[in-house]
Amino acid sequence: MAAIRLKVSSRALVPGDRLPSIRSFAATMGVSPSTVVEAYDRLAAEGLIRPRRGSGFYVAGTGLPPLALAEAGPRHDWAVDPFWVSRQSLDSDPTVLKPGCGWLPADWMPNSALRRGLRKLARTEDAVLADYGSTRGSPSLRRLLLGRFADEGLELSSEQLMLASSGTQAIDLVCRFLLSPGDTVLVDDPCYFNFRALLRAHQVKIVGVPYTITGPDMTSFESVLAVERPRLYITNSALHNPTGATLSPQTAYRLLSTASAHDLTIVEDDIFTDFEPEPSARLTLLDGLRRVIRIGSFSKTLSASVRCGYIAARADWIEGLLDLQVATCFGGPSPVATELISSVLSGGGYRKHMEELRQRLAQARRKMASRLEPLGIRPWLMPRGGFYLWCRLPEGQDSATLARSAVEEKVVLAPGNVFSVSQTASSFLRFNVAQSGDPRVVAVLKRVMGSRPGAGASGD
Repeated sequence: MAAIRLKVSSRALVPGDRLPSIRSFAATMGVSPSTVVEAYDRLAAEGLIRPRRGSGFYVAGTGLPPLALAEAGPRHDWAVDPFWVSRQSLDSDPTVLKPGCGWLPADWMPNSALRRGLRKLARTEDAVLADYGSTRGSPSLRRLLLGRFADEGLELSSEQLMLASSGTQAIDLVCRFLLSPGDTVLVDDPCYFNFRALLRAHQVKIVGVPYTITGPDMTSFESVLAVERPRLYITNSALHNPTGATLSPQTAYRLLSTASAHDLTIVEDDIFTDFEPEPSARLTLLDGLRRVIRIGSFSKTLSASVRCGYIAARADWIEGLLDLQVATCFGGPSPVATELISSVLSGGGYRKHMEELRQRLAQARRKMASRLEPLGIRPWLMPRGGFYLWCRLPEGQDSATLARSAVEEKVVLAPGNVFSVSQTASSFLRFNVAQSGDPRVVAVLKRVMGSRPGAGASGD
């Protein structure tokens, strides 16, 4: 009886569903058929199920226990680590505010263009709607990307570019291709928290290098390379996540020189490039894809629901990565996704969309910084673009403690140490300014900090 009640309360069985036959359920439970008959009869007497002569037992439409939303939703008692932030952000119900999440609100995205693209797709040939994706991905989208790279000054051949199912999958493929368990990988400290989660899955040693307003601290970088001999370095050059900093040309040149001397491969995650007001230094441009791999995606600018990423690398590496993509995904990304993205990018409105988005985000950054100031929460720097503010808390405040308290009030925060390999960022929070406009965000912050406005403010 308890087993059936659990299936019904969790909605594994819903009204009208047929219950397992008496014999099959008896075998599943390891009991006699007569025991199942008695259990079904008792549940029928309760009104939870109903018998149908000659057909069996069915879930009734009335008398159902309420769905246990607390059990179905995200758990709050996990350790506050990268997975905690991801699950809180992805699984929370629509009433939860998410200033700690990593994407823009749905109504900030080019939904009209996406709907036009979907209507166009509805009239396309059957193969786009039904077939697997080719190994390299949509030719039309790859041509668009090659053209955009050329505008930057990066001339690539078609053999140096492939599409992947997402930006995360692009990094995963690179890690599968270049790394073995036990290898050392260098990341920024702080860095995008899912880099840490993904690398942990690959069973590698993760080493962090302090990040400054102009890029990685090069004295530490050179020291780590000499001692640890990392196989790979993963970074954001433009609008670094979470700090919002941008790599300077001087740091970029020194970084590439050091990488060459130590045979280090670099993965440049360029997912935020279109949020820059003006282009900044790119390792890919300076290196020419000799030891730098560029990855990117469209989830931040177009849609996180229509997933597609890309990898630009040496042609011989692309061949190996294609084999891995076939082995793990059997083909490239969905033709529906890639053709939709291609349609939106080539439709003429994307450039205007990004111009408006950059202006809107600039206003949101200034507004959020001014709202945090009375609480003594101040940006580490004011970024040139993007939607993150990396903020220092007043002395004595711990961001993980605040995040645990805030999530109980339906506000998901991103505490600093989820981004930090060395666990030295407990006094920081990352705010997504596009997701922080609701006044409840600052109101909850004020309550969980347990201080009057301005109390404990730091001049740092």
